[in-house]
Amino acid sequence: MTEFINWLVGILWSSPMIYGCLAVGLLFSILTRFLQVRYIKEMFSLMFKGKSSDAGVSSFQALALSLSGRVGTGNIAGTATAIAFGGPGAVFWMWAIAFIGASSAFIESTLAQVYKTKQDGEYRGGPAYYIEKGIGWKWYAVIFALSALLAVGLLMPGIQSNSIAVAVENAFGIETNVTAIIIIALLALIIFGGVKRIAKAASYIVPFMAIGYIILSLIIIAMNISELPAVLGLIFRSAFALDSAFGGIIGMAIAWGVKRGIYSNEAGQGTGPHAAAAAEVSHPAKQGLVQAASVYIDTLLVCSATAFMILFTGMYNTQAPDGTFIVNNLQNVPAGAEYTQNAIESVLPGFGAAFVAVALFFFAFTTIMAYYYIAETNIAYLTRGRFGKPAMLILKIALLAATYYGAVEEADLAWALGDVGLGLMVWLNMIAILILAKPALKVFKDYEMQRKAGVDPVFNPEKLGIKNADYWVTDFKYEPDDSKPSKKGKSLDV
Repeated sequence: MTEFINWLVGILWSSPMIYGCLAVGLLFSILTRFLQVRYIKEMFSLMFKGKSSDAGVSSFQALALSLSGRVGTGNIAGTATAIAFGGPGAVFWMWAIAFIGASSAFIESTLAQVYKTKQDGEYRGGPAYYIEKGIGWKWYAVIFALSALLAVGLLMPGIQSNSIAVAVENAFGIETNVTAIIIIALLALIIFGGVKRIAKAASYIVPFMAIGYIILSLIIIAMNISELPAVLGLIFRSAFALDSAFGGIIGMAIAWGVKRGIYSNEAGQGTGPHAAAAAEVSHPAKQGLVQAASVYIDTLLVCSATAFMILFTGMYNTQAPDGTFIVNNLQNVPAGAEYTQNAIESVLPGFGAAFVAVALFFFAFTTIMAYYYIAETNIAYLTRGRFGKPAMLILKIALLAATYYGAVEEADLAWALGDVGLGLMVWLNMIAILILAKPALKVFKDYEMQRKAGVDPVFNPEKLGIKNADYWVTDFKYEPDDSKPSKKGKSLDV
């Protein structure tokens, strides 16, 4: 079983995937003239604009929901794993995929808004919806929906719960099965409450956990500030095979940096669009820009916080492909969250293990919440109101069971299963957003034109020749907001 899973991982995460993700992100960056730079101020200002409605959530709530999926185990354990097998240079490639991946996140999230629908009184959208409506390939949309269900409903929750259970056991000596029971009990309270409860919980938990984690990393960096030039130099030298120790594993640095970067920030993966579609906005590009900002928050802030704590304190090992150690600073410590625990312990004795366990609990728990919402959306797509309630109940039970199983299973198998699920989604979604690049770019151009005219951008798909954007034609009603420097709040004629 393990050999078969590892074989699948090797296929799904082969060189075409690694370099393809970089190429797609770079292509969208060029086509949008690097919107992730030009619109960086607006990306962050828009997240605090807009209001929720009976059918949708606010831009900030949608951001928090998507961040709860992005900010998870990958930020703590995933970053450590990238350093363990790709060396310090992997951190640079995580930054690179985040920078260019922000454009991919914009494209996919904008498409989710364009082709969203109002279903059972709530906004629903995501890759399955924009594949069917935008491309017209219902069979392909069904394949994505089934793959997403397999990935986020069964395979990937185990990674999150496993990391929580291992960290809690290391910090407090609590057995993994006890932690697993606590996790699924709390999770059940939230997911049985629907999307509104999930979004509300995320909007409170995510900012708290991210800010606290970053503040601690800044304290550790400040206490080791003299190491800053050496650490930055090591990252950049290792990324381009200029360091004698790590020069032989540049391929591993790129591979692990890109893989763990995508796993962490989810740019182009197809998960973020589900939350983006739930936002109440007047133009799809608004939420596209907000979702692009979430990639920066995830990788450039939270992942970097982990990487710097580990590298500044030297609490890591790096293993070559042949099994030999290039760096062996920690004896008998497996790659993962324990690197971060050791890093904090080395500076703040008696604090590191407990802090990482608590941080991982919040990070990973909210990610499982987001996984449920994504799986629920794809169930809604597949059932279209038929057998919807029984299907949702089965999903809840299956996800809770997968979460429990992952917590008590071996970490290596949990990560391998997660890599399979993630790889399936990335392949399917990348192809879809490449095909749908033209309408997405039309929407972005329309947004830019309205902004230049000094008005609050309002979306009219018929004016742009975009078909099957049914919600915007039949259900959308424009309500001005303060998300732009407008001329007396006016909008272009729609």
